[in-house]
Amino acid sequence: MAVTRIRKISSWTMLAITCISLAIFALFFFGGDGEPWKGEYKNPIYTNQLLYLAYFLFAICAIGMLLFGIFQFGSSFKSNPKAALAGLGVLVAFAVLLIIAYSLGDGALLTSHINPDSQKFNVPFWLKVTDMWLYSMYILLVLCIVAMGWGSVKKIISK
Repeated sequence: MAVTRIRKISSWTMLAITCISLAIFALFFFGGDGEPWKGEYKNPIYTNQLLYLAYFLFAICAIGMLLFGIFQFGSSFKSNPKAALAGLGVLVAFAVLLIIAYSLGDGALLTSHINPDSQKFNVPFWLKVTDMWLYSMYILLVLCIVAMGWGSVKKIISK
């Protein structure tokens, strides 16, 4: 019964987040433009709402990953310490990935196509943080594709 309840809650949560995301994406793409920036670039009115949604979803995912990782470590450490340390290793590997991606980032200042509102973020720290998240997403996307491929190959081989 608990599994059914968890499944219902997670399904409704995913449905709500999907509906909110679709509504904000529709506002962003079809909600109109403000004054064009520098005469030629579009300036969607609802850019802030799209960015706030992205920040919110990222924060929920990051906090959830950390909390569930810590709770899983605490609950499984009593029964199987080796498996618990492996789970903690995933969190450490993620932190190492972020550090490596940050060090790969380029802090060179952007010189063109910067509107006045964005100029305050045109500093090496924020530019490297942006690169860090982009590189991390690319690496995690590749790892997901490799894992799906490996799972399929493993399933075919085991038959």
